[in-house]
Order: sequence, then C-alpha cells, then structure tokens
Amino acid sequence: MVLQIEITPLNQWMQGGGRPFIISGPCSAESEEQVMKTAITLAGIKEVKAFRAGIWKPRTRPGSFEGVGSKGLKWLRKVKEETGLLTATEVANEKHVFEAIKYGVDILWIGARTSVNPFTVQEIADALAGTDVIVLVKNPVNPDIDLWTGAIERIASAGIKRIGAIHRGFSTFEKTAYRNQPNWQIPIELRRRIPGLPIICDPSHIGGARKYIFELSQKAMDLNFEGLIIESHYDPEKALSDAAQQITPDELVEVLARLVLRNPDPADPKLLDTLGELRQQIDVFDDHLIELLEQRMQIADRIGEFKKHNNITVLQSARWDEVISKAVVKGKDKGLSAELIDAVFKAIHQESINRQIRIINKEMLNNNK
Repeated sequence: MVLQIEITPLNQWMQGGGRPFIISGPCSAESEEQVMKTAITLAGIKEVKAFRAGIWKPRTRPGSFEGVGSKGLKWLRKVKEETGLLTATEVANEKHVFEAIKYGVDILWIGARTSVNPFTVQEIADALAGTDVIVLVKNPVNPDIDLWTGAIERIASAGIKRIGAIHRGFSTFEKTAYRNQPNWQIPIELRRRIPGLPIICDPSHIGGARKYIFELSQKAMDLNFEGLIIESHYDPEKALSDAAQQITPDELVEVLARLVLRNPDPADPKLLDTLGELRQQIDVFDDHLIELLEQRMQIADRIGEFKKHNNITVLQSARWDEVISKAVVKGKDKGLSAELIDAVFKAIHQESINRQIRIINKEMLNNNK
C-alpha cells in the first residue's frame, strides 16, 4: 500500500534548512526565565532551527507537573520575536490548536498518547482546516503502523501540506535499555507507504536517558531521517519533567558535532555499480529465503494434517523452546544477534501455528456450513 499524499518537501518549510533539521528545547516550559535562557543559548547553535517546549503535558498520573498552560504560549512568542527561531509545542485537542495558532506557534506536534485515538486526531484535524501550520505526528504508544498512517492521513485531509512524522519509539513490557523500543522497521515502512514524508527522530524519548542520545541520533541519520527533536534544558537536573533525558545546549553542540552524515546515494558511477551488484546478490538470497519458507510451510501443513488425524494439540511449548534455543546458539556462531533470531523464528512459528489451526478447523467449519 502506497498512499498519495501531497507533502511540501522539508527544505521548503523554511529558508536555509539542511539535514538534519534540528528541533530542541526543554521537555516543559517551566518559567519565562527558563524558556528564554535556554532559547537564547540554543539560537546560537546554527543547526537548531526550531525551539520546542511542552505547554500542556499529558502525564500518566495526576499530581505530577502537567505544564504551565496557555500562559507559556506568550513565552514562545517572545522566543520567536527575540531569537528568530521557529517555535513548536504539543497539542492534544482542538482548544490547544486554537490557542497555539493564536500565539503564532509555527510547529504543532501530535503526541503518542493522542495519535492512538482516531476521534481525537480527527478533532485536531478539523481545528487545523484552513491553516498553514507545520504539523508533526508522533507514532502511537504501541507499535501500530496503521494508526500512525491513519493519523497522518487525517491531518493531510484537513489540507495540511507541511506535514511530517516523529519517531519516538514504542512502549513494551519487556525490560530493555531504552525507555521505548525503536522498532526501526516501523518508521521505515511508514516512509515506504507515504513517499516524501519527512521523518524526525526523538532520541530523548526513545532512550529515556541522555547517555543514549548520540547513538540513537546517529542511527537515525544512518537511516536517512530528515531531522532530530532533542530535549535541551539549561539546567536539566532541575527540570520539572523528564530530567534524565534532557541535555544542556553545550552537550547538544557535542552531539551534533559527532554526527556523521552519509550520502543516501553515491554520486560516483563506479560506487553505484558496486552497490548495484551487491543488491543483486541480496535479491538472489531473498528469493532463496522465500523458496525455503515455502518448503518449510509445506512441512508445517503436513504436521497439521498429522495432528488433526491423531487428535494432537497444535502447540507443544517444549518443542518450541527447543527450537528457539538451538536457533539462538547457532545464530550466535554465525554472527547473528539473538534479537534477529528471536524475531524471525517467532514470526515463522506464528505462521506455522496459524496454518495448522486452519487445517485442524477446516473440516469442522465445512460441517457447520
């Protein structure tokens, strides 16, 4: 599925824009002094094009800092007037949209807790109709690409052409180093579905700790993302929200200086030829993989028939544990990560189970017709 959505290229959003497009600022606007002090410092960093600050903060539980509210929009307007930076904030309902536009906020983003709800996204889209504001849509909390795609479609249907996506990672019950799992294949698939869609990575929310910001930013650049939204506070340790994932403007300078920006396509014809040959080899192996998967599923079908005739349950947990354990060990010997083996074999195993269930239930379904 490839969607035809009219999107204004990122380099036309503003003058002098280049890759990466950097949005930076504190998680939350806390005071006029904090906002201005951080913004003035960030304005001195040539890569920073927009200043972000949360005005309304959707918190998991009541009682925590939920933002200063509309009065903070005056501070953002002052930032724009005194530094020339674009301004950005999150909106979660139509009231937020009207208030932010009234104060001249340039970039509105729809947060992960909001993009998961089509009703709310549509409400925001209706409020945006007739405006020319930049809108960025964060991925939903859970890894549901259809929800993410649908949210972008709703905003585009309101006539917004300066539209992009923010990849901020996905919630998971598994204990990992990161606060939110990157699941890089999902934003990659989003770009395939919506060609020309700018994608901005949010390493602050993916990592949840400042020590991960550089490595996640570099990964995003290696995947040819257009920009980064990085939380920066002049005194992160005293931040009222998400203190652990914010960095100082000086630390932001260091992160940006270390980034390696690679070309998406080599200009040298010889390099293109070499790359083409290697891709052809990949295509051959992909064809072999598909043929092997077909053969494997044929065996799974035969197992399904055997289980049906002998009244055996589809799933034997001990057998599955044995398969995955052996595969992880063999994969490690071949230089393959446990994460790759686990993901691939889980997908294959689930498909095998689905096919066997269909085989076992086929006769019963036919009898019920």
